[in-house]
Amino acid sequence: MVTLDYLVIGSGIAGLSFALKMAHNFPERTIFLVSKADEDESNTKYAQGGVASVFDLDQDSYQKHIADTLMAGDGLCDSAIVEMVVMDGPKRVRELLSWGVRFDTGKNGQLTLGREGGHSVHRIIHHKDSTGLEIERALLERVRRQSNITIFQHHFAIDLITEHQIHGTKPTVLSCFGAYILDQNTGIVETFRARNTILATGGIGMVYGHTTNPAIATGDGIAMAYRAGARIQDMEFVQFHPTVLYDGKPGQSFLISEAVRGVGAYLRNKRGHRFMPDYDSRAELAPRDIVSRSIDQELKKSGDPCAFLDCKHLDPEAFKTHFPNIYDECRARNIPIETDWIPIVPAAHYLCGGIVVDSQGRTTINNLFACGECSRTGLHGANRLASNSLLEALVYAHNIFEYLEHQEALPGSIAIPQWEDTGSQDARENTFIKHNTGRLQALMQDYVGIVRSTDHLNKAMDLLDMIYTEVEEHYRTKKVNVGICELRNMINVAHLIIGQCLKRKENLGGFYNIDLEPYPND
Repeated sequence: MVTLDYLVIGSGIAGLSFALKMAHNFPERTIFLVSKADEDESNTKYAQGGVASVFDLDQDSYQKHIADTLMAGDGLCDSAIVEMVVMDGPKRVRELLSWGVRFDTGKNGQLTLGREGGHSVHRIIHHKDSTGLEIERALLERVRRQSNITIFQHHFAIDLITEHQIHGTKPTVLSCFGAYILDQNTGIVETFRARNTILATGGIGMVYGHTTNPAIATGDGIAMAYRAGARIQDMEFVQFHPTVLYDGKPGQSFLISEAVRGVGAYLRNKRGHRFMPDYDSRAELAPRDIVSRSIDQELKKSGDPCAFLDCKHLDPEAFKTHFPNIYDECRARNIPIETDWIPIVPAAHYLCGGIVVDSQGRTTINNLFACGECSRTGLHGANRLASNSLLEALVYAHNIFEYLEHQEALPGSIAIPQWEDTGSQDARENTFIKHNTGRLQALMQDYVGIVRSTDHLNKAMDLLDMIYTEVEEHYRTKKVNVGICELRNMINVAHLIIGQCLKRKENLGGFYNIDLEPYPND
């Protein structure tokens, strides 16, 4: 057992920025940062777009950013939270600049601002088409220089420690005392006892299989918090990115940034018809839920496997400058953007719901905090405005830091039992895990996608129950490994998504049940 001040689970922008601030301001306090893969592997790393923030006060304003966020959120945003995040945004971006993040600038030295769907003006700050990778680089460089931050790579958080593990009961008011962590190199489950635990575990994209998220995005933080008794909300609002490069294969897919549509690319069907003006006056710059549903309808009408993004009319040299990774990826796949359309489909991209937190990042469990995509802050409502996610992660990591800097940092003396798996069999084969992961991803893709129905949701729940029973039996009788833990977490997340879909009785933002109202334009 190890005892520490702050246990940070996740090494993306949220976890890194919190750890960095706490370590810098309190060098006597111990911070453990746990990453289940390499320290730089996170959802942040794959963020192409950028950070939305108000910098050009001649063209933009805080009120415009607030209004755009509220419109995208379709009536479910917490307006006070939206105002707080938007107003705090420029300060947090300036911190990134001071930490060495290299955002693109123009000849005048001013930040270059891009535009994406749902934004009324140019306000996206970016580093070409690999903003997340640049942020991850800069933050990790600084974190590695902090002597009171210990990074545990290839360590997997299995479960949070609450009164349930200590006393065998769940009281009305719960507290978190750390987590059980699996060292993947030794196979030993270690007990990390922490005064405060911060979940910054990212998204849930692998629940769908066809996703923009990396393989690590299995909803671990949400599932752990759910099993511990934290409140989870708005799981039905899964955002599908409209433009993901189509190659006909499941798994992580290459993202074509929304900023490509921001500079003027058109969406076309196989016949060449530019269809987005048929669905929304904002055309390709409509919010993501509208664009994704429109593509979905076009594909269902035609039976085609994909739609297309037309960049042929754009300046190719400017495209290469702004989107070098996208240009190179398309070239590598024999898709020259100067002469060919890019085949695209929507794919699971971002979860607007998650672990419910207040404005200071506190969950409904004492000493447990959450920030980043695993949290539900009230900023996104029913549909996230493009490039608000990195901003949210920065603001909430800062708010958690500000709250905790005034709290006592020493862990309590409560006795915590060690992880117990005596008598469990060693699971040496992965066929069971691969098979059931495929079953889970298929049912979510087929029954809980962009457009849903009550009948399909009920069928999905029945199928999920069968998978759950098999997996729980496997989990109880075998020694834990990352594969079975991730599958168990994905099943918990899928259960939350389906259950909260069935409870929602109106179509809003990223949630669409065809039984609740006619499909658009039918």
